[in-house]
This record gives sequence, structure tokens and C-alpha cells, in this order.
Amino acid sequence: MTTFPRNPSGVAAVGPDYSILKGENFGFSTVPGARDDGLYELVQSILHRNCDAVFKLATPSDSTVSLMTVKLADIISTDLEARLSTAALRRGSDNDPQGGMRTGDPLDTWATGILAWAGLPISTVRADSQCSDDSQYGDDSKLTVWEADKIAPCFESFILFVAHHVKAYVGEHVATGIIKLEDCQLILPVANQGMGTEDTDAYSADYVDPVDFAHVACGMFPLGNSSVERQAVPASHLIVANAEIARDSDFYKLTELKLATRTKALYFDQHNRRFAWGLTALSRTIHAYIFGIDDIWASNAMDITRAKGRRAFISLLVGWSLGSVDRLGFDPTIRYVLDGDNGDPYLEIDTFVPVLVDVHTIKVERRTYFGNRCIVAAESLTGRRARYFAVSANRYSVGKSAFLIKDVWMLFGDDSACDRRESSFLKVLHAEFNKPGESRDSYSRILNSGPVSFIRGDTFVDDVTFVVFAGLPDISQDRQHSRTVVQWAGNLISSADDPIQVTTAVTSAMVALDAAYNKCKILHGNISDRAIQFEETADGIKVVLAEFDYATFAGEYAGEMPELLQFQSILSLEGARPFRSRLDDGESLLYLLCWLGTFGINPTERRKYAADYAAKCAAGCKPVLPIMKWIQGSATDTAWHKRNHMDTANDFDINILANMRHRPLRDLAAKLHKTLFLRPGCSGAKKTTY
Repeated sequence: MTTFPRNPSGVAAVGPDYSILKGENFGFSTVPGARDDGLYELVQSILHRNCDAVFKLATPSDSTVSLMTVKLADIISTDLEARLSTAALRRGSDNDPQGGMRTGDPLDTWATGILAWAGLPISTVRADSQCSDDSQYGDDSKLTVWEADKIAPCFESFILFVAHHVKAYVGEHVATGIIKLEDCQLILPVANQGMGTEDTDAYSADYVDPVDFAHVACGMFPLGNSSVERQAVPASHLIVANAEIARDSDFYKLTELKLATRTKALYFDQHNRRFAWGLTALSRTIHAYIFGIDDIWASNAMDITRAKGRRAFISLLVGWSLGSVDRLGFDPTIRYVLDGDNGDPYLEIDTFVPVLVDVHTIKVERRTYFGNRCIVAAESLTGRRARYFAVSANRYSVGKSAFLIKDVWMLFGDDSACDRRESSFLKVLHAEFNKPGESRDSYSRILNSGPVSFIRGDTFVDDVTFVVFAGLPDISQDRQHSRTVVQWAGNLISSADDPIQVTTAVTSAMVALDAAYNKCKILHGNISDRAIQFEETADGIKVVLAEFDYATFAGEYAGEMPELLQFQSILSLEGARPFRSRLDDGESLLYLLCWLGTFGINPTERRKYAADYAAKCAAGCKPVLPIMKWIQGSATDTAWHKRNHMDTANDFDINILANMRHRPLRDLAAKLHKTLFLRPGCSGAKKTTY
């Protein structure tokens, strides 16, 4: 078995098929517009520009290695400036008007590409221009604007030039022991791919002209056995950063939107991402981006017409090459592994459990789980971004999952941090129902939960936002990275085989919710497709209610709202009352039924319905499903649309029931709607309360 504790790439570009570990669609990612609708507005609202600290995050945390990156960046920059000057002089020669290199040296060839991009006017060549901060190879006012697909090869030449030097330098210094070959990686450009339909939810291909935009993915490859050249498309987990290239600043914000869209897709497929890097190239200016948990930071401009700007880009690429994987945005506590026995890849996931040694001492124990299924992948660019992994405690039973790990960034500093809230509520429920004749198995059982920690030296350090993004300005939320391990029932309600399973699971969930309230005064507060799990047994369907991290006792302040707004009650969305009631959980069950009935009860149905929808749109017919308005706009917008859909039996029938595809789900939804909204004294959505 081969593990890669620091390099999450696992294997070289030519290797096993990692598609088994790609984000699985047990949720609703295929719903058109469901993933961060209004992404443009979101990006612009959380983006912090001109942050010097972006470059600092790429600097290796080890001080000795950090000094080596500075030295190596100086070497590369000096060599590049010398070659650019030579290439510019040759370009002005009658015998070599294009500046082509006669030596066959790839470094000269790449330097020529960089020169073409920087656009050095012949009249500005100076012998003393090497590495000076003000050396300029031209400005856009003197040059013809290039199409983006012509800039892309020059951008790649820059990356290859740096990678060549990194490979040579590390090879020379690895014997010193300061740098370990396995701790370094080559950053190389990989083959361009057009965006798939699943990646285009935030903008339309109708106004994205290939002439105006180009894409380059920056891949991470083992330094010891990879050649310095443009690589074939690797497994998705090898991508370090996406780069979006536009021909000029007229496309500035749209380029950022494209980058954000690709970064969302990156999160969906890379299960060990903590944060993500990105790049934009606009004509002859480069910006680096950090996509954090709740914020995006953009660097100052790197103007590649100037030596200072080129030096900054070189430093960034060198930092990525020699830095630890946590500086690249990866989580070293989740590792991709290739099992040499059967060739199947899987994940190793560490959890950290506090253990009481004595009354004065608590130590942290690391427990590792193994799995090859991500049940719910990251679907959002920001926020809580919970991931769910089906895992085993033994690597030899990796395909027989007995546990579920929830990996999440919770708000720091209150009772919800580290899932303490969920643990405390489940303890109350199990204490009450762990009696003969009670439904003791109706609520998920936590094995352990706690903050995710990094090992630095001989100590564990908690993974929190103010540590991860130290030095970056205006961090919106303080969050703590935590993992909870629960017993796994085997299925989410959003992966049911037939509608009877769904209606049975929802009915059983109602019973569990009522029991939790009647005996413990506990309100759930976070009903969604992730909160109801089930298992087929010889006696029928066993249903488990999970996700108590937003639970409250009756009369207790509700606090933060869960991220899946389409399942939240109207009054919760409006903020009309700070306390939840039993009606709120009932509404959420109704909305879950409507959602499953409209978009499909399992991934196969959802893919089919999404394809049908796309085909109708392509044919010029754009059907509008009223329920899609539940995922558009703000929380109050969602509440307003729900009121319009729920106010009367006729409104509910026309807007919602008419578009539900399974009769059992329609019938149960109609009964729930009548009980919640049409019964006297139970007017949760009456417009008179708005």
C-alpha cells in the first residue's frame, strides 16, 4: 500500500481511475441554478481586493524552507530577465525578427513565449534592466490586444520555466536533508477542457466567447518522476488551482465569476480541500485568489511587463512547489491512498478524540477511518460546506461502511462549535429513549466528535479560520473545523429506490420528531435530505433521524439558520420570531417532500430530470418550475415565494403538486399542507402575518 501523507496527489497523472472518489450526487447538485444562485453578486460581496497577505499564505511555514524559496525565486528571476533581454535583442535583429532561439534550449523557448506575452517594445531594451523593479517590457497602449487563447500558451510557458528550475534546484539540494523530495511537487499546466454542463450554472455559454476567455488548470505532480512539460488531464484531485484568462480588463468581473464557478466544481470533486487557490490573467496582469470559508481575497496585481511583477508570480509558483500541502489549501488529515493489493483508491480520514488522562490532563488521540464514498460532497463556494463520508474502521473493509463522518466548519465560540450542541442533544434523547419499548434507534448515535487538528512538531493545533487565514483582512466568521463520527444507517432519503421508501421515511421521521418534543422538548431545526437516514431490514424500513447540530429546546433562541434555505419554514426565513415551534419542523418535512417529488427521489432520477430540462431549454422552451424560486435570492425572497405557493389549496396545487412526479409523495404532501396551512389555528403561512 502506498500512502501520501503530505502530497495529496497520491500518484502521477498516469494512474488509477479516481472517479469513484468524485463528488457523488446524492444531493441536489443537478438542479439547475441550485448551486449558489446569484454567484456573481455573492463573489463581489465577499471579495477583498489588493491583499498583500495572499502572497504570505503561499510562503512555506517552515522558516528554513521559506528562506530557500526566496533564494530560488531570485535565481529564477535573474535567469528569466537575462533570457528576456537576449530574446528581445534577437527579435530586433534582421536575422531573427521573431526572437526565436537557435539553441533548442526549452528555457529559451519558454522565455520567448513569456516575452511575447509581456510585449517588450524593441526601443526599451536596456542592458541594466535585469531584475530592476521598474524594468518594463511594454504596456497595453503600444500593443495589439491578444485573444485569450493566444495568451494561454504564454501563461503556460511561465509556469514551465519556473517548474524546470524547481526540479533542478530540489534535485541538487535534496541531499542536504533540508528539502525532502516527497514534500515537494511540480506545478505544471494541464490540458485545457471546456466547461461541462454541471460547471456552468452561474453563467450562460451564450455570452462566453472562447475568443475572450481561456482556461488553464495548474496541476500538482510528483517532483521526482514527472517531466517538465504540459501534462494530460489528471484526476481531479491533482488540480492545485484554476486560472482564467481574459484578453482585457473589460471582462474583469466576468473572469472572476468564471473562476468562482470552476472553484465550486473543484470543491465538489476534491474532498480534502480546506480552501482553494485561483488565478486570473487579464491581458498582461495576473491576480492570485484565495477562496476561504466565507471570504475571497485577491492579491495585488502582478504586472508581467515589469520585473517586479514577474518576480512576484515566480515567488508564488515556487511557494506552491516547496510548501506543505496545507499551504496549497489541502487538508493533510484527509489523504488519497492507492492500495497496491487491488489498485482501488480510497481515503484515509483522521478524527481527533479528547481523552481524559486524569483530572488535570486531557490528551488528543487520533483515530483513522477508511472509505471510498463521499455521500454528500461540497456544493457551495462558501459557508458551512458539510461533507459526508461513508467509512469503515478497517482499511480491509473499506467498501463495507459502518460509520458516517460529517466534516464541517461550524461557527466558533458558541455552543454549536465542534458539534457540542449535536452531541448534547443526542445524549438527552438516548438517555430518554434507551428503555424497553421505546424507539431507541430512531436517533443517530455519535461515536466521537471534536475539532480537526494539525500536528505541528509534537503538538496538536486546532484547525480554525483565524489560524488558517492569519494575516488576511476582514475575516467574516470565526469557524472551527470539526468532524463527527456516527453510526451509518446505510442510505439518505435522497437516495431512495422508490416513492414508498420516501413516504415511509418521512412518516417515521414525523413520529421521531413528535417523540423528541413530547418527551424532551427538543426541536430539530435542520430537516433536510441529509437529516433522514434509513436502512432496509427484514422487518421493513428502519429510519434514523440525524443532524441535530441546529436543535434547540422549546423556548430557546434559535440562533444561526442552516444553509439549505429551501427546507426552512417561512417564519424562520423571515426572522419573524426568534424561537422555533413544532410547526417549523413540520413545514421542513413538507418542503422536503415537495423537493424530492419535483426533482427526483434519487440521483438517477435527478440526472434524468435535469437532462430533460436542459433539452427543453436547448430547444427554445424554458419551462419554469415555481419551486425553483425557493433557491433564488435572499432568505426573505424564499419566504415570500413560499407564501405565494402555500397560501391556499389552489395555489399549492398549481405551483407545487402539479409538478410532483410521484403520486404517493403528492398525496402525503397534500395532507401535510392541509394540516399545516389550512387547518384553523395553524396558519403558518397566512399573508395576514406578513
